[in-house]
Amino acid sequence: MPRSSSSSSVKAGPVTLAMVASRAGVSPQTVSNAINSPDMLRPETLERVRRMIDEMGYRPSRAAQTLRTRSSKLIGYGIQPVPFSSPVLDRFLHALSHAADEAGYRILLFACPSGEPTLEGYEELLGQHEVDGFVLSGTERGDPRQAWLAKRGVPFVGFGRMWSGRQIGDWVDVDGASGTDAAVEHLVAQGHRKIAFLGWERGSSGAGDDRAEGWQRAMRRHGLSTRGRRGQSVNDIDAARAAVEPLLDAGATAVVAASDMLALGCYQTLRERGATPGRDIAVVGFDDSPTAALLSPALSSIAQPLEDVGRECVRLLLARIASPGTPPERLLLEPSLVVRDSTTTTRSAPTE
Repeated sequence: MPRSSSSSSVKAGPVTLAMVASRAGVSPQTVSNAINSPDMLRPETLERVRRMIDEMGYRPSRAAQTLRTRSSKLIGYGIQPVPFSSPVLDRFLHALSHAADEAGYRILLFACPSGEPTLEGYEELLGQHEVDGFVLSGTERGDPRQAWLAKRGVPFVGFGRMWSGRQIGDWVDVDGASGTDAAVEHLVAQGHRKIAFLGWERGSSGAGDDRAEGWQRAMRRHGLSTRGRRGQSVNDIDAARAAVEPLLDAGATAVVAASDMLALGCYQTLRERGATPGRDIAVVGFDDSPTAALLSPALSSIAQPLEDVGRECVRLLLARIASPGTPPERLLLEPSLVVRDSTTTTRSAPTE
């Protein structure tokens, strides 16, 4: 039986930089330059080396890159425990991870304590030099993280504005006021005039107050009264059930809720009263969670462009890492109203 050649009998090991250099007919330093400093090479040389890298499936060592560039290619993101699944943060984290992956980075998750934002976890990671920067979410009034990171020259970007004090650093946020404004416009076009708002407690959330402001702004623009039309609740179905009752008793024909969770509380109260969302009382949620389309009737809701948020967060953070001294960039992205059965019945005789 013929003997197999030595090249086929030896098990292939990992592709090395030297192997790529040999196949491409260049020095190992040229391959390194193609990966880390492509501007140093002639276009034809860069193309030849990159083609060989792709053909051979070469992957640079992350450890070697870290030692050479002092970059870990890791972005830190703190996760807080929540009493229930958060579809918004789940979708954002997926979008963030995808955008980071496309840029050659990975998201390093670490646990943060529940409650108000703290520095716990951030200090430990920086002490170990394991991340190149951070993405912050859950930004609230009195958040200490931005000032602490900025003072130490640590790159970061926020998903969410700073809601009090001096604006620090880069951030990307969704214009919640624009979303609830659009909801009121839609309801007014349907003939509603007694439009209530069910939100979180005043001052407890910057995002919540922003969403309330959009409702109030649109109501004023149409000359509609907001007196006795605003309810407050924690983000809980049972609490929302109780909070919406005075609004309905006062004659509201439509309710704009600050979250889909609050809208679910509205649904339950309406059913307890023998009323049907959409037919008797219009309901609009916020976040367009997966539940919204599955409800009966399906819930109209304001959708946040979370894929765009994740992509822009990564873009701004990498720009900050590359150019620490540039002016901060802040982006406010537009949400969109997804209209479903809970708001599609036109009222024939609107009254104030």
